[in-house]
Amino acid sequence: MTNSSKQKNTDHTENHTEETTQKTTQKTTQKTTQKIIDMIQRNMYVTRRELAEACGISSSGVKWQLKQLQANNIIRRVGPDKGGHWEIIETKGE
Repeated sequence: MTNSSKQKNTDHTENHTEETTQKTTQKTTQKTTQKIIDMIQRNMYVTRRELAEACGISSSGVKWQLKQLQANNIIRRVGPDKGGHWEIIETKGE
């Protein structure tokens, strides 16, 4: 195999690995998002800590997920951080 062939093979492998990683990350994010929505539907007073524990991610990760859900008009926060609750505006697929 020439150096050029080796480089092309390495580039292909790196591209494939990157694509697989992106797909896996996207699927994991979708599952986490759905789990957060499900938990809010069951308990609108659920805390960020409870969401993090249930989803197996950090509270910062939950914060990011919640911001994404709010930005996409799927959920909204009603009331203050302490004592408020979440509302589902619309669920995906409606």
